[in-house]
Amino acid sequence: MEQIWLKQYPKGVPATVKTDLYPSLVALLEESFRKYRDLPAYKFMGKSVSFGQVDDLSRAFAAWLQAQGLSRGDRVAVMMPNVPQYPVAVAAILRAGYVVVNVNPLYTPRELEHQLKDSGAKVIVILENFAATLQQVIDAVPTKKVVLAAMGDMLGLVKGLIVNHVVRKVRKMVPAFSLPGVVRFNDAVSAGRGKAYTAPKVGPDDIAVLQYTGGTTGVSKGAVLLHRNLIANLLQSEAWYQPALAKIPAGEQVVTVCALPLYHIFGFNINMMLSLRMGGCNILIPNPRDIPGTLKELAGHKFHSFPAVNTLFNAMANHPDFAKVDWTSLKLSVGGGMAVQSATAKLWLDRTGCPIVEGYGLSETSPSAACNPVDSTAYSGNIGLPLPSTDVRLLDDDGHEVALGTPGEIALKGPQVMAGYWQRPDETAKVMTADGYFRTGDVGVIDERGYLKIVDRKKDMILVSGFNVYPNEVEDVITQMPGVLECAAVGVPDDKAGEAVKVVIVKRDDKITTADVKAYCEANLTGYKRPKIVEFRTDLPKTPVGKILRRELRDTPK
Repeated sequence: MEQIWLKQYPKGVPATVKTDLYPSLVALLEESFRKYRDLPAYKFMGKSVSFGQVDDLSRAFAAWLQAQGLSRGDRVAVMMPNVPQYPVAVAAILRAGYVVVNVNPLYTPRELEHQLKDSGAKVIVILENFAATLQQVIDAVPTKKVVLAAMGDMLGLVKGLIVNHVVRKVRKMVPAFSLPGVVRFNDAVSAGRGKAYTAPKVGPDDIAVLQYTGGTTGVSKGAVLLHRNLIANLLQSEAWYQPALAKIPAGEQVVTVCALPLYHIFGFNINMMLSLRMGGCNILIPNPRDIPGTLKELAGHKFHSFPAVNTLFNAMANHPDFAKVDWTSLKLSVGGGMAVQSATAKLWLDRTGCPIVEGYGLSETSPSAACNPVDSTAYSGNIGLPLPSTDVRLLDDDGHEVALGTPGEIALKGPQVMAGYWQRPDETAKVMTADGYFRTGDVGVIDERGYLKIVDRKKDMILVSGFNVYPNEVEDVITQMPGVLECAAVGVPDDKAGEAVKVVIVKRDDKITTADVKAYCEANLTGYKRPKIVEFRTDLPKTPVGKILRRELRDTPK
C-alpha cells in the first residue's frame, strides 16, 4: 500500500527518522548524564533526584553487579513500581552489559516463577513489599542473588526512616518474608563505590530488554527488544511529539507525569528513556490506582506531558479533587494501551483544555507504532497515523493485503519491531511474515486519508448470527450514556445466535436500569450489536496498567 498517511503529517514531522544516533542506550544515558547533570530527572514524595545522582548511583550499582560473577548478556530482573531505584537499577544493568527483565510487581508466585525461569535471570532487584511472593518460588528459579529495595531508600536518612516505618508498620504493606542472603539496595550501591567499573562494548544489536507480553493468548512470552529497537522508538516518538513540545516555553524543562508503570514498555520507553534523551523530569507515581493520592501529588507540580490509559484519564477527570490540580501547562496527553473512549476524551478536553491524542503500540514494537497528530484539537476515534519510518499493511487470513477500507490484521514493519520472542522460534515464526512484518493480532481499517482504526483484536470479536460485533464499538456507545462510568462488552455463548453480546457496566449513579441501557442501545446500535445481557458491577477487572480484562468477564458466569 502506498504510504498515503504521510500527506497528513503535521508540519515539521519527518517521514523518516535517523534512528542510529546512538550505538546503544548506554551511550544515550551517558550523554544525558553529562548534558543535564544538575537538572532533576525524577521527583518522588517531595524529593528530587538529579541526572548526576542517577549517573553516580547507577555506576556504583553497575560495578557491584559486575563483581557478582555475571557474564555479558546475562539477565537481571527488576520487580518494582515507580520508585527512583527503578531507573537507577535499569541504568546500572544496561551500563554493566546485562539485559533488563521487566517484572510486574503484582505477579502471583506462579507468574513470577514462569518469568524468572523463562528469562534465566541470575539476579533480581525487588521492592521488599513483594519479597513474600519471591520467597515462595526462590528455590525453583535460577535467580540466586536478590537485591532488596525499600520505599524510602532514596529519600534521605530521616524521611526514608519515616516512610519505611509507615509502609511497614502503619500501612502493613510489607508481608513477612524470609530470604536469607539478600543484599539491601543501598548496601549494594555503597559496596559498588569501592569496586572497579568496566564499561562494556554494547552495540545496537545487543539485547537491552526482555519485555514479557501479558499472556492473554497463552503462555507469557518475552519480546526481545534490542538497543536499536528502543532507541528508534524513542526518537520516532520525539519527532512525533514536536508540535506539542514546541508549545512549552523556551528554556523550561519538560516535566512528565509518570503514572504508567515503568515496568510496562510504554512507561519504560516513553516516560523514562525519552525523558532522559530530552533532559526532562518525571514525577513518579508509585500507585496510580490511588486517585486521591495521585491528584494530591500532582497538585504540587507544574507539568507538560501526561501519557496514560483510558481508565486513568476517566477516573481522574471524574474525581472531585481534579480541580485542585493546575492543568494549565499540560500540552500533551497521550492515550495508549487500550482504546480511548469518546466520552472520556470529551470530558478530559473539557476539564484540561488539552485533547487526548490516542496512540497504538505493543510490547513487540517498543511500543509505539501509530499515533494521532499531537496538534489535533478533538477526539477522532482512530489510533492515528503510522509513526515516521513505520510501514503498515492490513492482511487477510492467508497473508494477502486487503483493499483500502477493508478490515484486515494490522502488520507492522519498522526499526522498532522486536527481534523475536525469547527462545521461541516457533512463536516468532507465527507472527513474522517472510518480508519482515509483525502480525499484531489486531484487526484494523485504513481510511482514504491513511488514518488507522482498530476494530478489535481477532479473539475479542463477537460473532452474532454470522455478523461481526466489535466490543470497542459497543463500549464506546454505552460509555456515552449519562450515568455510565465504565463499560466492557464480551461475547457469551447463545443457543440461537452462537454468541450474544454481554455488557458489564459500572454506574456513575444508581438510577440506571437494565431497561434504560437496552433502550439506549436500541437507539444507537443495530439489532445484532445490542447487548442481550446487561450486568452491573462496582468495578471492572483490570491489569495493573489499566487494561480491562475482558477474558475474566467472559469466564465469569452472570
